[in-house]
Amino acid sequence: MTPTYYEFFAGGGMVRAGLGAGWRCLLANDFDARKCASYRANWGGETLVERDVRDLQASQLPGLADLVWASFPCQDLSLAGVGAGLAGARSGAFWPFCGLIASLRMEGRHPPLLALENVCGALTSHGGRDFAAICAALAEQGYRFGALVVDAALFAPQSRPRLFIVAARADLPLAPALLGDAPAPLFGTPALDAAFAALPESLRSQWLWWKLPAPPARNATLADLIEEAPTGVDWHEPAKTRALLEMMSPVNRAKVEAAMATGRRMVGALYRRTRYGAGGEKLQRAEARFDDIAGCLRTPAGGSSRQIVLLIEQGRLRSRLISARETARLMGLPEDYALPPRYADAYHLTGDGVVVGVVRHLAAHLFEPALAAMRARRAA
Repeated sequence: MTPTYYEFFAGGGMVRAGLGAGWRCLLANDFDARKCASYRANWGGETLVERDVRDLQASQLPGLADLVWASFPCQDLSLAGVGAGLAGARSGAFWPFCGLIASLRMEGRHPPLLALENVCGALTSHGGRDFAAICAALAEQGYRFGALVVDAALFAPQSRPRLFIVAARADLPLAPALLGDAPAPLFGTPALDAAFAALPESLRSQWLWWKLPAPPARNATLADLIEEAPTGVDWHEPAKTRALLEMMSPVNRAKVEAAMATGRRMVGALYRRTRYGAGGEKLQRAEARFDDIAGCLRTPAGGSSRQIVLLIEQGRLRSRLISARETARLMGLPEDYALPPRYADAYHLTGDGVVVGVVRHLAAHLFEPALAAMRARRAA
């Protein structure tokens, strides 16, 4: 039987790409018109509902989904945000989403599995109270739950740690192979340990330590994804590249010099960030990395949040903005994935998404085995 799902805050459908053809989408929902246009361009629009989650009713959700995925907005939970947390206008969209799950439960249609994705700041927001509130909301709707921190760098050459909360309906039989007694290797952090320890006993008793295996070693590096002549972006003039070097601290300048000293072709990544000097003054710094992975793609609020590619070849350093297609590759999207024609829209789409390989790994090793056990029990 083909498993089914709803995808909330769907963006361009990266969860759909990760779940793959072996799953059937019953409903995809987003309120952003440009993201919805990308979703239609890649997946068609027959299951897409372009509407704010606050305006949806359970009666508009068809059938019974095996999985409900929600990558709810992260801005108010992010360390780069203003700290509004789940009370914020954006991350607070979690509450109407949770209301839909409650309505489905009233109708006997709440899904066996829930998956929530957000930034790791959700663990520490408001001293851990927001994380506890999420767990309490899941428990109230009859779910047991656990969390994993998965860095996309295990699957694609991008540093992108994200929090994944996976909840199973309390009546769902779970094979012992899916569960452990502690965080799975590679998928736990001190912040996750602290967030769990801070939960009240009533919520810790509902906790599941998901047992997720390590993926195969990643083969691709950042250099494998970079184009010599990308579409939509140009290599900087030498003066602009020199200006970036001048914005670097001695530590970051040394990274560039070390990469040039190898005598090999080297590809790195750079972000411009606001830092504080010794006197408390704000300084704009250029921070580079040459460790074969890109920095985390972020939704661009301005030019400083757009990642820059650094290329060292034959003793020469060049720089440019990362291209839209390169960002799609960093998210694990296929080459035929249709991106928005405007650069800013494409960067927004990919920077807000979920890495495809992470979704596939969760599906293969958690969702699909859990649903198979459920069906086997019903058939017995």
